[in-house]
Amino acid sequence: MTQTGEMVFHPRPGAGEAREWTFPSPERSELGNGLAVLRVDRPGQKVVAVELVLDSPLAAEPRECEGVATIMARALTEGTDKMGAEEFAAELERCGATIDTDADHPGVRVALDVPASRLERALGLLADAMRAPAFPADEVDRLVRQRLDEIVHEMASPPRRAAFALNATLFDSSVRLSRPRAGTAESVARVDRASVWDFFDTHVRPGTATLVVVGDFAGVDVTDILERTLGTWSGTAASASPTASTAADDHARVVIVDRPGSVQTQALVGRVGPGRDDASWPALTIGTYCLGGTLTSRLDRVLREEKGYTYGVRAVNQTLPSGSLLAIHGSVETDVTGPAVADMVSVLRTLADEGLTDTERDAAVQSIVGVAPLKYVTPRAVCDSLADIVAERQPDGYLAELYLRLAAVATKDASEAVVAAFDPAHLVVVLVGDAAKIRGPLEALELGPVTVVE
Repeated sequence: MTQTGEMVFHPRPGAGEAREWTFPSPERSELGNGLAVLRVDRPGQKVVAVELVLDSPLAAEPRECEGVATIMARALTEGTDKMGAEEFAAELERCGATIDTDADHPGVRVALDVPASRLERALGLLADAMRAPAFPADEVDRLVRQRLDEIVHEMASPPRRAAFALNATLFDSSVRLSRPRAGTAESVARVDRASVWDFFDTHVRPGTATLVVVGDFAGVDVTDILERTLGTWSGTAASASPTASTAADDHARVVIVDRPGSVQTQALVGRVGPGRDDASWPALTIGTYCLGGTLTSRLDRVLREEKGYTYGVRAVNQTLPSGSLLAIHGSVETDVTGPAVADMVSVLRTLADEGLTDTERDAAVQSIVGVAPLKYVTPRAVCDSLADIVAERQPDGYLAELYLRLAAVATKDASEAVVAAFDPAHLVVVLVGDAAKIRGPLEALELGPVTVVE
């Protein structure tokens, strides 16, 4: 508005010139104690994301106390030789930092987020937790009780029950993947301070670990800080753990986990397929997204929009220590369980006959590759994805190469990959619901032998 009260309209700013994007390439180094470091500088990102990837796989847990890796991971922040649990938590808070831990099949991961100005102090706390964790007996016992309570809730959760049943069906009982990731009630109950310490002492050492650190390091000597903190962590030399087997029996069959009176059926359909190191992985990723990656996917268009059976159904290709788990999951009302599964199989067979369209392929590439710059706008997102690649033992430049390959996937290749992956003749169908009502309709579909478990 001018001084005379006249309105002045300025032209709308136009879009800037498109810039080519690639996943950031990390810089690799190694500390004096053998700890590998992957560093990514992200100017302007003042909260630094750190993730420590430990080579302590679940397959290394003693069978009698599986779940010990989860308890160990949670107990890492419960005090050190210098301070108790409360003091450790208070020091973290003074740094404005948070630490989260998790135990999965490849190993334990410890994630730290902290303002760049307090990076050294927070890394010092992380170093103390790795160098000399206290693992107080009372805290370990508390964490065990907490985990036992969680198991009760998990067994009441249809999605979790379906996942447990699928793994137990696909994998031989001798394979760690066949059993719950964080242990059973029986195995967790046997975990104590001695078993936690033994697992830590045997499997946690700097020479087989990798640290990923992402953020704005302007004016910060990251290498010097790391040497003064995590560089003080010592441990015996060791070789990397062997990769766990993922061999599976994927002949077609149906498993019903009986929940009498249930008004819904939770469905989980899956098998084991190729992993990241397979040449078909980019095509499989695009094809799986077209099948069930979004609200406009093949499965959703039929089961949700046309038939109204579900609020949503998804297809995923989830990496395993070796290979991947290919799965379709969703829930439907009990009375339409048979028709819904029949239509799901029909979608897969139609896909095999007709293939994907260029429009579907283009939408998938845009959703996965086109939005990647937004997905990786924060240090934590970059850090987590790099940590995934480390845990899966892929090359440092894997993600940058993967996005280029995803963008170049042809429609024909995506079709062939997803059709081969989700072949109904090799899918194990797990249903958590009222067996008395859904068994008959499922047997009529002739998808393989039907077994009912409790």
